[in-house]
Amino acid sequence: MALPKRLQGPALLAAAAATVYTVPTGRVAVIRNIHVVNPTAGDLTFTMSIGADAAATRIFSAQMANAEDSWDSFAPFVLTAGETIQAYASAAASLTLTIDGEEELVA
Repeated sequence: MALPKRLQGPALLAAAAATVYTVPTGRVAVIRNIHVVNPTAGDLTFTMSIGADAAATRIFSAQMANAEDSWDSFAPFVLTAGETIQAYASAAASLTLTIDGEEELVA
């Protein structure tokens, strides 16, 4: 049984797609919570994908992050060894991303 842990962040998102998490070799990850904070005075958006950013791999596309608010997704996402999560914001260094979940050894 894997224990929940922080897999990424808190870290600021860039304005271009970048890898924010990679599942380690020999493991399976279950993403349990994606938390985005917008401490700015303006509404912003973020995009996130499993794998290289493309319309077909996005789990969130231009998702609104309201000014001075936070946003959460508790939908579980299962990723296998070597899979990545890429993310970016509509404005660089404005949104903070934290990802929580579990990593378990593959038998």
